Amino acid sequence: MTSSPSIGFLAPLFVPATRPDRYFKAAGSGADGVIIDLEDAVAANEKDAARATLVAASLPPNSIVRVNAFGTRWHEADIVAMKGLGIAGIMLPKAETAGHLESVRAVLGDLPVISLIESAHGVAGVREVARHSDRLAFGYIDFSADVGCSMDHDALLMARSEIVLASRLAQLPSPLEGVTPSFDDPALVEDDARYAAMMGFGGKLCIHPKQIAPTLKGFRPSQKDIEWAIRISNSGDGAVSVDGMMVDAPVRLRAQRILAAAKASDAAGG
Repeated sequence: MTSSPSIGFLAPLFVPATRPDRYFKAAGSGADGVIIDLEDAVAANEKDAARATLVAASLPPNSIVRVNAFGTRWHEADIVAMKGLGIAGIMLPKAETAGHLESVRAVLGDLPVISLIESAHGVAGVREVARHSDRLAFGYIDFSADVGCSMDHDALLMARSEIVLASRLAQLPSPLEGVTPSFDDPALVEDDARYAAMMGFGGKLCIHPKQIAPTLKGFRPSQKDIEWAIRISNSGDGAVSVDGMMVDAPVRLRAQRILAAAKASDAAGG
């Protein structure tokens, strides 16, 4: 799929669909996107009312709606309700097959879709899912529960690597990392964001406004790396020596990506 710049988020913030009073507060929190949630944030007996509330409300620019998963009794009604809302896209939880995406496309056409990979089947089929998506995201808490592993970095290394690789193979934007459950520990959020950036992720989902600043900080390259990237970018063409290091095209590409990451973080408010 051709990716849309409207879903190029770095630190999008979830807000429950049941709280329309918070939609614009979320948009003004420093987040560069708002994900209005019909899924995990809404109790089963409130799903239909939450959908009706969302459809009737004014929505911030660049709103994404996380619908309920394929196969749930709310999914089809959620998808139909998204038509004509003027949203930037939807987030599809527990995406596992191309068929899940095709059923959405049949109703919503080219509306961008962020596929949330949250299960063993999702990771196993992620390359196929990526080819039918506009961006991927990793729901590592659900994934850990599904496979019975811990949420330590080592335990999730394979899944994260596969999601990053699938995104690159499908020429998608770098994927979104999952949420950090704690929102009162900015150092932890920043560390999680920095690790995600190191792995090749291009943003991180947030569940509280307190997480936005440390997320942006974690994704911003260090000043030392930025200064290095500037020197490399100014080194001309061909193979040359910079700071005692041989510089050629792959090194310049890394420098360009560092500068692009810094620019994206600055534009998002980091």
